[in-house]
Amino acid sequence: MNDQPSLRHFLDEMSNYTESEGGAGASSASRDACPPIGQVLEIAGSGSRVVMDAARLLELQAHGDPSIAMSGQVGSQVKMKVANSWLVANVRTLRAGDEPGTVVANVDFLGEGTQRSGGGLSGFRRGVTRYPIPGQAILPVTTEDMRAIFAADDSPHVEIGTVYPTDDIRGTLYVDPMLSKHFAILGSTGTGKSTSVALILHRISELSPEGHIVMIDPHGEYSAAFKSCGELFNVDNLQLPYWLLNFEEHCEVMLTTDGAERQRDADILAKCLLSARTKSKSSEQFGKVTVDSPIPYLLTDLNQILVAEMGKLDRAGDTTPYQRLKNKLDELRADPRYNFMFSGMLVSDTMGSFIAKLFRLPSHGRPISIVDVSGVPSEVTSVVVSVLARMVFDYAIWSRTEAQRPLLLVCEEAHRYVPKDEHAGGQAVRKILERIAKEGRKYGVSLGLITQRPSDLAEGVLSQCGTIISMRLNNDRDQACVRAAMPEGARGFLDAIPALRNRECIVCGEGVAIPIRVRFDDLEPERRPASSDPSFAAAWRETGDEEGIIQRTVRRWRGHGK
Repeated sequence: MNDQPSLRHFLDEMSNYTESEGGAGASSASRDACPPIGQVLEIAGSGSRVVMDAARLLELQAHGDPSIAMSGQVGSQVKMKVANSWLVANVRTLRAGDEPGTVVANVDFLGEGTQRSGGGLSGFRRGVTRYPIPGQAILPVTTEDMRAIFAADDSPHVEIGTVYPTDDIRGTLYVDPMLSKHFAILGSTGTGKSTSVALILHRISELSPEGHIVMIDPHGEYSAAFKSCGELFNVDNLQLPYWLLNFEEHCEVMLTTDGAERQRDADILAKCLLSARTKSKSSEQFGKVTVDSPIPYLLTDLNQILVAEMGKLDRAGDTTPYQRLKNKLDELRADPRYNFMFSGMLVSDTMGSFIAKLFRLPSHGRPISIVDVSGVPSEVTSVVVSVLARMVFDYAIWSRTEAQRPLLLVCEEAHRYVPKDEHAGGQAVRKILERIAKEGRKYGVSLGLITQRPSDLAEGVLSQCGTIISMRLNNDRDQACVRAAMPEGARGFLDAIPALRNRECIVCGEGVAIPIRVRFDDLEPERRPASSDPSFAAAWRETGDEEGIIQRTVRRWRGHGK
């Protein structure tokens, strides 16, 4: 035996002290308080190491309080007394101690609260002002403590589920910090991500029925979820005017070459596009017109200008770039798939009505616009998303002198539009989403990114998200990416990401008081997106009307959904 007192002796002494310290006037809460389960071993700035009694932890697993029963496990909370405050820490890792029957844990400090007269915790706040010293007793956190830790203050917030491992403590998101500093929702396919996104947006809409939310929906999932409280747009009713495209977006749609030839084609397009914009009658009232100005112009004017410029050339070989642009323009005008953008009806100045309709200004109690881009030709999908995102950002910039109407842009399958590969296609959409991530907060634009592959998302964009909601991620690269983006105090929770159940998540960052593990509430069937998995076993037992199914499907197929 060494001269140091054993952990068991220390715990027994602390237990006796706890039972007798209040004397006759001690409250029942103090007398019934759980005895210590360990002591502080080593202190560091953001966390420390503690040693716990394995036998006592096993005893507590049968405790009626689920929070106490979880004590000492990875992802659970423990507390330690420092002066008149309780310091709360999260257990990150566990290993067997050097002494038999002991367990050593690394813990991360979450925050501190005031000790109430009965020994409980109140007034919890993030951050640590005073640290414990080695030898300080470690106690389990009770459900009442958890209730105090997660109690929502008067700030605007929404409830999304219950805090693990309790059954009745509500997990809340603080709306203003979450939206003002952007957020990301991550999760592998099949974890309930789409339903969880719908739940969060429904709750925000209920809190703010006059909100302004634009959601890019690449799979047509969310129309079913928001048909009662949102406006639904697709290729049939979007009516996106082609003249809203800036020069870079025009290039992505109309240029088909690479290298030096692409630069030559771009120079010709810039010259002819500027001439077409200035030829418009409405351009005279705006003064200086640039190639990026969202001023209506006629496609026939652009076509005539290309033909006129081509006629000025001496050699036939010099006309090739003009002919390429003219052919592409003719193709866009003739292809019925592009009618939502290049229809002749879109030449009138509808910019004001388009913005009012898309951004819900006013919202009339339907604060969400669902833009279903599943029917948009894949060649221009990124351009359409780029235009919509840029309209959100530019509107926020040019309306700074007006009464503020903050906008939320939610982008599903975000890794498509802001990929890690900087040389991938769709540079216009990448640039605008990166700019919103970096500067949107200054202008009242919030960005919500949803992705199943965070490792394929540009690191700079994910790092700008102040709140990260992570569901189960099965890929090691995705887990490492999220671990790098989350704050230090969330490490213990991050290790649970591969083990999360469906519709469970870890929430860290600005939108929550401390990192939490939450099980999402059930969402009513009529509010769920159309993303449920088919039952192969059940569907493969049914038969009948195959011929009618095929005929109707082929008709919709050939008519592009009509």
